[in-house]
Amino acid sequence: MLTRDLVRLSVSSIVAQRLRSLLTVLGISVGIGAVVLLTSIGEGIHKFVLSEFTQFGTTLIAVNPGKATTLGTPLGIMGTVRPLDIDDAEALKRVPRVRAVVPAVWGNAEVKAAGKSRRTTVYGMGPAMPEAFSMKVQLGRFLPADDPQSPRAFAVLGSKLRAELFGAQNPLGKKIRVGGERYRVIGVMESKGQVLGMDLDDTVFLPAARTLNLFNRDSLMEVDLVYEEGADVDEVVAGIKRILVGRHGREDFTITTQQQMMDVLGNVLNVLTFAVGALGSISLLVGGIGILTIMTIAVKERTGEIGLLRALGAERGQILVLFLGEAAVLAGIGGIAGLVLGVGGAQLLTLAMPALPVHTPWSYVLAAEVVAILIGFAAGVLPARQAAAMDPVEALRTE
Repeated sequence: MLTRDLVRLSVSSIVAQRLRSLLTVLGISVGIGAVVLLTSIGEGIHKFVLSEFTQFGTTLIAVNPGKATTLGTPLGIMGTVRPLDIDDAEALKRVPRVRAVVPAVWGNAEVKAAGKSRRTTVYGMGPAMPEAFSMKVQLGRFLPADDPQSPRAFAVLGSKLRAELFGAQNPLGKKIRVGGERYRVIGVMESKGQVLGMDLDDTVFLPAARTLNLFNRDSLMEVDLVYEEGADVDEVVAGIKRILVGRHGREDFTITTQQQMMDVLGNVLNVLTFAVGALGSISLLVGGIGILTIMTIAVKERTGEIGLLRALGAERGQILVLFLGEAAVLAGIGGIAGLVLGVGGAQLLTLAMPALPVHTPWSYVLAAEVVAILIGFAAGVLPARQAAAMDPVEALRTE
């Protein structure tokens, strides 16, 4: 049997059973569409979160008080964690290849100005904060490099807080109260929007030492360091450890590099993408079962045709290829229809919900089509083997 005859027979059998073929294609297309749509949502969230996370740069190192690892034995009084203070942050400026050090503490407090009040997030930061986190001042200036232990009572407003308290008025030089203490506004930050659920515009930035007093804390929540591009991060981490161990007497702090943060976050997001893809694969499995069922019925109904083909000289391998080809064609058509459904659904979802990040990589599209065809082959193997194994004489007797 010639190849063109095999193709013609496959296409004619699919066309002859239009409704059955349509239902088979529909089963695969729904499965592929679900996989593409769900993985597009997962991948979109993945890219969105990583882009949000890295907008402050990729050379950040965070130092937090306390040791994150467990030693397995009670330390008693020796286990007391020494606070991470302003002097520690100042000492870390001596670490080689570090270009910015930012002590950080934050909390929630009431801010009052011009007869208005608003409860908002208060960030106690060092003067290098705009450089470290790639933020810009829209109006005025950021906190100056005062005495770190006794800074002046200056405040910098987020753009949203400025609008809420002062409207269109120029807030520079105006007095505000934060937690009952008076501060003079010296700057307004450019709008940054929300980052991982935190609204950086609805904030007020104060000197770190004053914020510690405001919240009655003796320890910073974090010290952030930004090292030079191209610097060896391991050497920077070693320098941080050397200075802090020298000051504290032991390693009672935790150092987390930006790459470690991204690795952990990436692993979590990869699991999320895999999970939503697995959910869509359930529909794909159902579509494969549909092809298996339809092809099994087709073999039963076309027993006489199989016997005739065998009597005319068709070999077992050609009969096998005939039915496998039909299954692959049905799955391929279903895969294309599913890609249209999935990609189209993703685009419609983006239009309907612009805030929901959706991204469909072309690698997913190609992989989905290949998977559809492979499922067609896999589902068609058993019926095709049954057809190829038929005895031509017995098959002809069914006519």
